[in-house]
Amino acid sequence: MVESAQTRPALGAVFFISMIICGGIGIWGVLAPDALAGAANAATSFALQTLDWFFLMLCTGFVVLGAVLAFSSYGKIKLGADDDEPEFSTLSWIAMLFAGGMGAGLLFWGPAEPIYHFTDPPGIQGGTAEAARLAMVITNLHWGLHAWSIYAVCALVIAYFVFRRNAPGLISTPIRCAFRGRLIGPIAAAADILGVVAVILGLAGSLAMGTLQVRAGLGEVAGVLPTPWASIAIVCVLAICFFISASTGLGQGIKILSNINMVVALTIMLFILFVGPTRFILETFTTNLGDYLNSLPAMSLRLYPFEDLTDWTAGWTLTYLIWWLAWGPFVGVFIARISRGRTIREFILGVVLIPSLFSMLWFATFGGTGIFIELQGGGGLADLVFDDVTKALFALFDYLPLAQVLSGAALLLIFIFLITSADSGTFVVSMMSSNGTLNPSMTIKLIWALIILAITIGTLLTGSVEIAKTMAVTGAIPFSLVLLLQIVAFLRTLRDEESPAAAEGR
Repeated sequence: MVESAQTRPALGAVFFISMIICGGIGIWGVLAPDALAGAANAATSFALQTLDWFFLMLCTGFVVLGAVLAFSSYGKIKLGADDDEPEFSTLSWIAMLFAGGMGAGLLFWGPAEPIYHFTDPPGIQGGTAEAARLAMVITNLHWGLHAWSIYAVCALVIAYFVFRRNAPGLISTPIRCAFRGRLIGPIAAAADILGVVAVILGLAGSLAMGTLQVRAGLGEVAGVLPTPWASIAIVCVLAICFFISASTGLGQGIKILSNINMVVALTIMLFILFVGPTRFILETFTTNLGDYLNSLPAMSLRLYPFEDLTDWTAGWTLTYLIWWLAWGPFVGVFIARISRGRTIREFILGVVLIPSLFSMLWFATFGGTGIFIELQGGGGLADLVFDDVTKALFALFDYLPLAQVLSGAALLLIFIFLITSADSGTFVVSMMSSNGTLNPSMTIKLIWALIILAITIGTLLTGSVEIAKTMAVTGAIPFSLVLLLQIVAFLRTLRDEESPAAAEGR
């Protein structure tokens, strides 16, 4: 067991400071949503314009680090004792990864993002075959290896210290275990607080976007008017369902809902794959795989400084990458919690490769169908997407058989994804503010759930998807420094562990 010589701060310090900060943001968002939106926009715009190079190199570094760890001799190390076995089956494990990681986002941006980049790509003419290929490469850059490598490394660091070194499941644990000094205590406490704030803001922004999409779907299916009160009503129903799920515990609520999510998502995707332009979708997936792998080194470090496209980069690539950083502590702690007993190699390959390939197939199916409609069909989908991005998924269904059935199934899927995201997010925040306990109390979860709902409502009152995206990335900007400290601490500690090859020789 590795313990720092530093004295861990009292539970109340992290919990109450985090609660005051996040609660204040929630009250601010409800009372003055436009002012909150303006402040968040100012903070993120400054960071994206001045530190774009830093964030792009940082996130690309996660991809490189994950690959190195997976295929090094340390890949055989188990996240836990050498005789530990995984708590969840591989299928349930992968389903929970998607539900906690980006499930609702895949539905929101599935057809919309490829259509956006196809119509208005960076540096070339839109609406062409070249634009279609670039659109899919860009989309896969945003949702592929970079995103899941960020999640994997964030989760690996926590899982290693919690299950291999029997340390608390806190953001600050790697820092406390690896470093010494008088300043480590305050730095570690600040890391825990920044982690909580990053998770809360990232989760609230994502829930706001999902709620707007549910509202748009209800408008298509049931004629619900797109008013702020409709959004608030959806959030309230979401809260009730979330509380029911949270009360059943991790092994029941999240696991059951995640498995339902996976079945429904696969059913919708396979329906579109075989009822839609099947050959075009499969050719798109195959071509995209080659284009993506071929373009990955250059795209991973491309900022377009010579084409004066810094606004595009800030609004898309950097926003996405920082968004994944914002979800890093949340998804990282959650993935760590469900991954005990797996080796580092199995963990990284499972968390990075399988979800990335599925995401590519997902976007080839939804985005490829949308581009097919624009290139070889009747067209008109792009206009609908640009008019209201929240309706993009349901607009796509209108071009397919059984549109109403698909819309109803998608609504159910989005709503369940939001429940599992809120459930797992609140679970993680409660862990982080309860001294790393793996079973936080319902009272703590209820307090954080109410704060998340308040910030979500404040974001919804602005009525803007862009503001929701901005809120989702705001907390990640300062938290990126904590991630760097975590990684350095992890590598220092891992270096001191006897490699499996040496152990076998001995």
